[in-house]
Amino acid sequence: MPLTYKTLQLNCGYRLDLLIEDLLIIEIKSVSEHNPIFEAQVLTYMKLANVPVGLLMNFNVPVLKHGLKRFVLNSVPSVPLW
Repeated sequence: MPLTYKTLQLNCGYRLDLLIEDLLIIEIKSVSEHNPIFEAQVLTYMKLANVPVGLLMNFNVPVLKHGLKRFVLNSVPSVPLW
């Protein structure tokens, strides 16, 4: 994902796992221990890409619903939130 600050193009290496129709970002993990930096990563991607909804998915859990976390930005108006 390119990042532009004012007129300067920065090559920071932000790489989204999945971006779906500019409405949803999915960040995929397979870790045994949750780290708050993963949440910050999803929120940063959402803000930079101006995407209203994000999912953090950890596949290293016995039940997948325990590895899901949903994020919603309130600053993006009139977008379906599923």
